[in-house]
Amino acid sequence: MAPPPATAAAAAAVCPHLLLRRGGGVLPSPQSGPATLPFATRAAAAGPARRLRLPPPRFSLSPVPKSLSSASPSSHVPVRSLFTGIVEEIGRVRRLGPPLAPPSGGGEAPGLDLEVETKTLLAGTQLGDSVAVDGTCLTVAAIDPAASTFTFGVAPETLRRTSLGERAAGDGVNMERALTPSSRMGGHFVQGHVDGTGEIAALRPDGDSLWVTVRAPPEILRLLVPKGFVAVDGTSLTVVSVDDEGGWFDFMLVRYTQDNIVLPKKKVGDKVNLEADILGKYVEKLLAGRVEATAKADS
Repeated sequence: MAPPPATAAAAAAVCPHLLLRRGGGVLPSPQSGPATLPFATRAAAAGPARRLRLPPPRFSLSPVPKSLSSASPSSHVPVRSLFTGIVEEIGRVRRLGPPLAPPSGGGEAPGLDLEVETKTLLAGTQLGDSVAVDGTCLTVAAIDPAASTFTFGVAPETLRRTSLGERAAGDGVNMERALTPSSRMGGHFVQGHVDGTGEIAALRPDGDSLWVTVRAPPEILRLLVPKGFVAVDGTSLTVVSVDDEGGWFDFMLVRYTQDNIVLPKKKVGDKVNLEADILGKYVEKLLAGRVEATAKADS
């Protein structure tokens, strides 16, 4: 039985990044039709300091196993960093554009530079460290202490798979540094390897909390389960409902989370970066391999 609103809100306050359970049938059942949404949509409304730079990183993607569909969102990039999905700070985009310094050896720049202003993350961060920016694992390529900025190189594949290419000067972005052995695990294991983007379909206040519905492609939606984890713009959230036919999932943001991430400032129609729980990806691959092996044995 779902707890009453007051009890649910109090329970969520114990661990703010987790979401409240739904009560009273706020959402229709999946049988209500593929076009049904849980509720009506509602729109919301540099100095010349010396820079330290790293050469552009090299990227290598391994081929997709034959046992998986080509549309599978599973990441095959080796895990070099790990995050919890608990946002440390909302950074401010200073610039997104071609690198100011030409690439070594000539030729075209491999991607774009993303310069982000931070108030608290400079301390203890070094060149080459990993930082999740709206859930995308990026490498610190330049640090400007005087301007309090990091610069990240954003590769073309990252621009294709995430929403970072739509950022503009002044936009807020969720930021989290990579996990260290002494960090508390307040969320779940987030790789920073974005599977794709979704679209905000609906927003609805519920007391001081906020229901959010996101449309997602089938290859991501099939990896989501009620009460399971999902990273939305790098924020660890608990899925409440999943409607495969309707093509959406939803979750609730408690007051604390709303005040410390970018998502509540977005509006219906905006894109968000999505990363499904790594456990679902492993299960999908294992099952696909088992089905393939069974089919070969029967043939």
